[in-house]
Amino acid sequence: MDHHGNRRPAADGRLIERISLVGSTNAALMARLAASETVAEGHWLVTDRQSDGRGRRGREWFDGIGNFMGSTVVHARAGDPPLASLALVAGLAVHEVVSALVPPPRAALLKWPNDILIGAAKLSGILLESKGDAVVIGIGVNLAAAPDLADRTAIALTAFGPAPDRDHFADQLAAAFALDLDRWRTYGLAPIVRRWCAAAHPVGTVLSVGEPGEVLLQGAFAGLDDTGGLILALPDGTTRTIHAGEVRLGADD
Repeated sequence: MDHHGNRRPAADGRLIERISLVGSTNAALMARLAASETVAEGHWLVTDRQSDGRGRRGREWFDGIGNFMGSTVVHARAGDPPLASLALVAGLAVHEVVSALVPPPRAALLKWPNDILIGAAKLSGILLESKGDAVVIGIGVNLAAAPDLADRTAIALTAFGPAPDRDHFADQLAAAFALDLDRWRTYGLAPIVRRWCAAAHPVGTVLSVGEPGEVLLQGAFAGLDDTGGLILALPDGTTRTIHAGEVRLGADD
């Protein structure tokens, strides 16, 4: 159960609800939708701490004080692009805000479908969950602290200077996401795919695809198809389009 805090409207009317503690911002919004509560687009639930945050495949979502942990809702409309492509929209919004906070020559890069990296280190993750015709989008960004992960390297923005203010970051992210969501609806997926590829690791980057315990499919990044699927160039000269799966940089597990 979430501990309701203050509801602070942003300058353009979006609503950012800030709370001190919640099990999971995604789970809280999913529960509201299940109870037929109205959760409008543009409403964000942002928490100081999560007791049961989770990422893809049920992984624990790091609960670092000062980090951004928040979720929002998109309601499907007739004519929308595929809802799974909202992962690309969210990634672009996070990338836009974070890029201004990472000094050159370092750069934030997108990794399919929904991670933001600096070098090979994970800065941010995104989790999409569906409830009826709604999609709840949860975003975690390491503003102040990075987790010590057994299977991958993580980084926080404090590697480059003082931690950004969480509430200011939330305002910027909500604005960027609203703009990219409008572009997604107005112009379709093709411009989103082009922008996403421009912000991703370079074509030719070696990737490994496969869930933990599976035999990995290894190849090179060859862009995205027109639905947002990952195109993997295989060693035999063929390509494979990936629509779901764990993607890692490099040829090793």
